[in-house]
Amino acid sequence: MLLRHLRYLLAVADQGGFTRAAEVLHVSQPTLSQQIRQLEESLGVSLFDRTSRTVRPTDAGQAYIECARRVLVELEAGKRALHDVKDLSRGTLRLAMTPTFMAYLVGPLVRDYVARYPNIHLEIFELSMDGIEAGLADDSLDIAIAFDQVRSADIESIPAFTETLGLMVGRDHPLYEHQDALSAQEVAQLEFALLTPDYITRTCIDEFFAEAQITPKVVIEVNSVNTLLEVIRHSTIATILPEPIATQDRALRKLSMQGEAPERGAALLRRKNNYHSAASVAFVDLVLGSDLF
Repeated sequence: MLLRHLRYLLAVADQGGFTRAAEVLHVSQPTLSQQIRQLEESLGVSLFDRTSRTVRPTDAGQAYIECARRVLVELEAGKRALHDVKDLSRGTLRLAMTPTFMAYLVGPLVRDYVARYPNIHLEIFELSMDGIEAGLADDSLDIAIAFDQVRSADIESIPAFTETLGLMVGRDHPLYEHQDALSAQEVAQLEFALLTPDYITRTCIDEFFAEAQITPKVVIEVNSVNTLLEVIRHSTIATILPEPIATQDRALRKLSMQGEAPERGAALLRRKNNYHSAASVAFVDLVLGSDLF
């Protein structure tokens, strides 16, 4: 059995058939079929059910495919370890953040990281929590900043800081210059534009409203942080987002509310029991030692 066999096996599984897999691999279909047959003969089992129009893994094939994925991930990590440069004179960092963290953290962190390690090539991705967990699992990401509510036991969560959410408005809002803390009754009278319910931030906001016994007037829901900020800047509608987003250059102002503001834990996420490059370790040290939070 060769590594080629494993790559061919995963291509057939991922593409759902030999024809498409052969195209992706840039080999002929007969060659691909022959390689899979060789693998099956060496293992003594059938890996795919070829009796239907769609090629599906057998039970044995599905179990072997999952093992093959883990093997290739570990081999890729080993390859990166061989090429890692400990003095950070070169290297690559594959970094991801969820959208709300990206809105205010990526700029300062990248600025500080590049100033310290100018020869490290950065690849930055804005992803959902699901996308981050998947990227860490398949080794397409090195490190991420996201929420500490990790579902996968294979992902390590390093507490980084506590993020506070705040009520904010744009310059056109009648409360833009308001100084006193708003009561729950006053907050309930505001019109809100919020992120859609599929955002974890929205879940935190909804929990805050429920605990404060506020039924918010949600007149707009948006599935993009940048779009939401544009809405707030050009309307008389309020929102709730991480407090650092409310800055003068964004023409936003944070309003005080009576009681405790909603908080949530932010964490650095990385794959457990995996090789962590020098560039990745340096980023962790930067975040944990930063005075940005």
